[in-house]
Amino acid sequence: MELLIFYPLGGVCLLLALGVVFNNSPIGSAVSLIGMMLGLAGIFVLLQAHFLAILQVIIYAGAIMVLFMFVIMLLNLKQDLTWKTRDRNLLLSILTGLLVLGVLYKFIDITLGTQFNNPATVPDTFGTTEEVGTKLFTDYVLPFEVASILLLAAMVGAVVLAKSKLD
Repeated sequence: MELLIFYPLGGVCLLLALGVVFNNSPIGSAVSLIGMMLGLAGIFVLLQAHFLAILQVIIYAGAIMVLFMFVIMLLNLKQDLTWKTRDRNLLLSILTGLLVLGVLYKFIDITLGTQFNNPATVPDTFGTTEEVGTKLFTDYVLPFEVASILLLAAMVGAVVLAKSKLD
């Protein structure tokens, strides 16, 4: 039964992720990214990780994407790409994507070769509030703080770039 929900949800996530890459407007790309994050939250629900699904919606699809939309609108990005530039960017995007997929395939084949035949079971504490809090504030506290500083620097940079010259 879960597969009947997973495959369409995964397909929608894949299409929305492609929409992020191939959309012409930055606002359209950001909206596609929000939809993809909501689909990912649905996949978390299928994994019985309800807390992670709620975090995905509130933090990423909510707060972070509002910040992205704010920055996009502050920078007032215009589309002046010519067809020649757009075709070149599309070709570079496809080639880069194929290269990344090839590297990932080789990495997975080398490191995880036989593990796909014997998948691990998910522990009962996966995705619970206690487990996420313990991991976040013990094992991953440094990456968490670095990410918050990077987001703060991005906000300050967007405000500096968008600020009109004072006379």
